[in-house]
Amino acid sequence: MPTLHQYDYIFAIAVLAAALDAYNIGANDVANSFATSVSSRSLTMKQACVLAALCEFLGAILVGAKVSGTIKNGIISLSTFNGNAGVQMLGFTCALVASATWLMIATRNSWPVSTTYSIVSALAGVGVALGGPEVVQWGWNGGKGLGTIFAGFGIAPSIAAGFGAIVYLVTKYAVLVRKNPIRNALYISPIYFFTVTAVLTMSIVYKGSPALKLDKLPQVTVALAIVITALVVSILSVLFWLPYVYCKVVRKDYTLRFWHFFYGPFLWRRQAPADASEIVAGHVPDYRVRDRDCAQGAEPTASVPNHELTPQGSTEREKDVEFDAVPQEPQPGAPAALAEVEDEYTTPQIEGPWILPRNLWIIFRYKILGALTKGVNYDVHAAQAGKGGKEAERIAHMHQQVDQYGNEAEHLYSFLQVLTACTNSFAHGANDVANAIGPFSAIYYVWSNGVVTPKDTPTPTWVLAFGGAMIVIGLATYGYNMMSALGNRLTLMSPSRGFSMELGASITVLLASQYGIPVSTTMCITGATAGVGLVSGGPKAINWRAFGWIFLGWVLTVPVAGTAAGCLTGLFINSPHW
Repeated sequence: MPTLHQYDYIFAIAVLAAALDAYNIGANDVANSFATSVSSRSLTMKQACVLAALCEFLGAILVGAKVSGTIKNGIISLSTFNGNAGVQMLGFTCALVASATWLMIATRNSWPVSTTYSIVSALAGVGVALGGPEVVQWGWNGGKGLGTIFAGFGIAPSIAAGFGAIVYLVTKYAVLVRKNPIRNALYISPIYFFTVTAVLTMSIVYKGSPALKLDKLPQVTVALAIVITALVVSILSVLFWLPYVYCKVVRKDYTLRFWHFFYGPFLWRRQAPADASEIVAGHVPDYRVRDRDCAQGAEPTASVPNHELTPQGSTEREKDVEFDAVPQEPQPGAPAALAEVEDEYTTPQIEGPWILPRNLWIIFRYKILGALTKGVNYDVHAAQAGKGGKEAERIAHMHQQVDQYGNEAEHLYSFLQVLTACTNSFAHGANDVANAIGPFSAIYYVWSNGVVTPKDTPTPTWVLAFGGAMIVIGLATYGYNMMSALGNRLTLMSPSRGFSMELGASITVLLASQYGIPVSTTMCITGATAGVGLVSGGPKAINWRAFGWIFLGWVLTVPVAGTAAGCLTGLFINSPHW
């Protein structure tokens, strides 16, 4: 089979560009998706990276192949290349270079742009450079053209906002504002587990691995598979999750450890320590944002009414409920000063020539390794509180518009938010891994076979794995830069709100994936965040300035990526030869 080894340098550039593109997808899109979970303290950065590594891989390998076909085959007509395989390699490589460069600039400046629109615009620019505007599939094109994709510009955020708002309103009025929110949350949680599992199962069945041919099964079989899987998970949540959280939240058993989860029904007989009834706070994490995360220089927010902080309810008439006190935290300026003192004594100093073994170890341990692990140790919560002064005051005032509910009820939703975060990550791997590996898989096919790609070509599994790996690395090493600009800077986050945002966004993305439409997860999670923020605290509870910058980044992506890719392609195609 002929190969194009004379263009090995183009293939090498494509590998680097695809890696950088996938890296920035992780640092931009995945960080954007997990910002809600990390901001609400349902997940730490380390936990988010581990879950992303698992779910992104599963989404990319099981679901990503079909969407990547839309990216590489549905934007530019294959006749554009006139049977010239080298030109197709060059065009797709220029698209990757332009997309990766724009994403790197956006990520560096903490702009949550659409990685989907970036690569789509770049491919359109390549098409215009090669054959003029008529070669680009501007219309619907059977659900694969630019018309389909750009229709999601307004549709995807709106639908996600609707889903997120509905989920949160159900959560709020069925649980959070009820007289006994903990009891209600325990009762309704199996329904949530059923719903989230059904959404995830639908994505696997309808867009599963082509080798499994799950989408070819009879409709009755598909429906039974979805319902039975969701029902099994819901039953397991009753058997294992329910007794575990009951002992932790209601009985306040501080001796409970994570492995006790597998004890299941036997936990109902477990007796809490004798002094557990005296515990007021500390048995569950403190999820509240107000006051605790104020940046240095910001004025403390106004006192919070009791109905916003009580663990058992949210109405002022419930005076008999014990107040869930908030543990005292150090002043904002203290940790930094303490860290400087500790760093002075714990970090060894380099003495003598740097080549000495001791100094090499210090450089590796505290410089190189410290830089590589900065992403998972970065304090995004302090960054989201603002840099002090008017900015921090503005963010604190925005948070003041929103009711904050008891830590115990919110803690129950932290488990559900982890599940929705995994669902959202799975959906992201299904859709957005195609942004990097779709064009790259076409380049690899051309390079290894020496011909222009046919209409339908399989995407190798190793290519999907390569894209998934770079996405995870991007999140782990540079995702903090994006998270610090989102989360609580957009609206106040909590596990119940974050759960609603993530579930609303994941439903939207998975529905789009079912129809082969590579919608932007950035737009979906942003729309869901706005929807939940609106129904949570009204227009004043949303940072409209930040949303405006996000929208501007979406708009700029189209001309910047498209023009850059088109100019690169035209430059190389028409350059002098000798």
